[in-house]
Amino acid sequence: MKLVSYNIQYGFGLDGRYDLERIVANLAGADIIALQEVTRGFIRNGHVDMVTAIDTLLPDYYAVYGAGLDVLPPDAGPHDPRFQFGNMVLSRWPVVATRTLLLPRSRTLSKLNLQRVAVEAVIDAPSGAIRAYSVHLDHVSPDERIRQIHYLKDHAINFARDGGSLTGGMEIGHPDPPLPEEFVLMGDFNMVPESPEYCALAGLKDVFYGRLPRFDTPTDALDAAGWLKPEAYSWMDPNDRNKRMHLDYCFISCGLSDRLRSAHVDIDADGSDHFPVWIEIDG
Repeated sequence: MKLVSYNIQYGFGLDGRYDLERIVANLAGADIIALQEVTRGFIRNGHVDMVTAIDTLLPDYYAVYGAGLDVLPPDAGPHDPRFQFGNMVLSRWPVVATRTLLLPRSRTLSKLNLQRVAVEAVIDAPSGAIRAYSVHLDHVSPDERIRQIHYLKDHAINFARDGGSLTGGMEIGHPDPPLPEEFVLMGDFNMVPESPEYCALAGLKDVFYGRLPRFDTPTDALDAAGWLKPEAYSWMDPNDRNKRMHLDYCFISCGLSDRLRSAHVDIDADGSDHFPVWIEIDG
């Protein structure tokens, strides 16, 4: 099973050109896809409906979208497009349930601070149901990212206890969807390795034992696969390509640790200022 996460910067590549076909080409071969910075009605990319466009380019995938930002542009009429900014999950297999989790956020006075979300998808994969989350954390404040991480971990770890998106569905003639324990958190976390917010998610590294898989602490797949070295990066400044940071990750639940086969960042992709993060797990 191949999974990929990609912040697609509302369609613009390192060369400043909008090209959704190029982005989709970078996703070839994926079974489950998590996308961030997917927009509708955004002035910067000509108000294109990226959700519909991606659906059209990937017709064999099940797709769900969750918008954090959803506002009416100035001077817009009752039937004009709304400005939406959010995340998608796409899957070769049915997405049997989904939720859009609004991550904690505080008001800022000057710097842009969009409402961030995690889109949760319960996927009926051949080896058994699995949860995939497309995540986009705040880009300004480490304190806010830590609050968002605690909220996200609580929902991911306690999914089965909370009953997911539907319980008791037989009352309305709908069977309850599965409640899988295993999950993957994929996305743009806007944090660098070993930062306080990274450790809030992955746990502190013990001097002797390092990091061990724990039920309440997801594993960084790139780190577990040996990819996450000091020179690693997943984002590049289009105006100064020597300015690079590692911001994008795939965190897997502890039950998937033994099934992880590989993980890497595709630094040859040029469809965005971020680069796709790929992982492969058995199943």
